Amino acid sequence: MKVILLDNIKGVGRKDDIIEANDGYARNFLIPKGKAVEANNTNLSKLRAKQSSNEHKLELEKQEAEKIKAKLSNLTLEIKVRAGENGKIFGGVTSKEIADSLKSQHNIDIDKKKIVVKETIKQIGIQNIEIKLFPGIVGNLKIKIMGE
Repeated sequence: MKVILLDNIKGVGRKDDIIEANDGYARNFLIPKGKAVEANNTNLSKLRAKQSSNEHKLELEKQEAEKIKAKLSNLTLEIKVRAGENGKIFGGVTSKEIADSLKSQHNIDIDKKKIVVKETIKQIGIQNIEIKLFPGIVGNLKIKIMGE
């Protein structure tokens, strides 16, 4: 019996996969537990519509990531921090501070987890960092760290 999986099931398949399952397994376990539905014409057409919708959303996210990448390449983010006489920063500049500064100064909302800071920035000066916007799309941002 062909079924469409509604959840990831270890050893069986992933969500939205169409699999061939034993009749007993499908009728007594998968379908009653809500883990699968029978692969009839109605459910197959719903699956195709859902997949095309997901593809469209991914394409829109990719286009948005390209726009943000273009914006990031043209701007310099300025962050003011407390620093000692020799240019050492008290504490450091983290990805959270970078994300907050981007939001407040340029109205660009980026998740702090996407900002790649290899190690906390502890020196005054200009730093280049990478921001993973979308799989395969990486933006570069120039940050100017200034002491107060």
